[in-house]
Amino acid sequence: MRALYKLDGNNRRLDNEHNTMTPKISLEELWSSPVSEDQVFIAAPRIPHAIAAQRYLEHTIASGTRLASAVRLQMHGEIKLKGWLPFTAEEVIRWDRGMIWAASVQMNGITIDGSDRVVDGEGSMDWKAPGAIPVMTAAGPDITRSAIGRVHVEAIWLPSMLSKPTVAWTQTDHSNLHASFTMLGRTAELDLVVEDNGRITSASVQRWGNPDRAAFHDVSFGGMLDDEATFEGYTIPTRIRAGWYFGTDRFEVDGEFFRATINQATFR
Repeated sequence: MRALYKLDGNNRRLDNEHNTMTPKISLEELWSSPVSEDQVFIAAPRIPHAIAAQRYLEHTIASGTRLASAVRLQMHGEIKLKGWLPFTAEEVIRWDRGMIWAASVQMNGITIDGSDRVVDGEGSMDWKAPGAIPVMTAAGPDITRSAIGRVHVEAIWLPSMLSKPTVAWTQTDHSNLHASFTMLGRTAELDLVVEDNGRITSASVQRWGNPDRAAFHDVSFGGMLDDEATFEGYTIPTRIRAGWYFGTDRFEVDGEFFRATINQATFR
């Protein structure tokens, strides 16, 4: 993917037009920045026309749990870059600011370090081989819009976001649930499949992307969710298989590119 900006040796963005440097916020800085939530979750009256939403929220958030503004995840798994490659990663998701996914990928005995991010309305990808040799750097409106779509799906790991009264819930049958909400300046249309006990087994959105290397456009994106664990009052999925063309035959053939297991989750 063509680089839309350059980085100096200190990992600062260099804007050629004005020859200025803009520091990039770190994962630690995003995590440590102030949060505002001070409410706790209390099971609400039944949600009209979306009983599955009630099942999900009461399953995923224990009554009396503080409504978090951020989650910090530790994970490992495989990512498909021609072949499947192992990775370890840490991620911070802030409902009001964005996310940073920082990972190390093992490729042919070499460790590739980098991050995918969208913070304060600006998305980018930045990956380097040992010696700070650039592997892939990209930014711009399409990257930002695509990264926001990713965060919309990953709201499943910050379910306090989905408990807000501004989320509009609908369901088409006993198990298929739809949440419409605004996050990071864009409207999310999140589809969930919910079991009788409230556990979700899949999550998907229409995400801006170009998996076929054509012009960017909306593509079905999502993941199948297995297993779950409870961290600090939140019960969240801990295994995911995710990718493009979700819900179609193409997902299994050439859409799936991400498999991860959540090892730890911390909320604040």
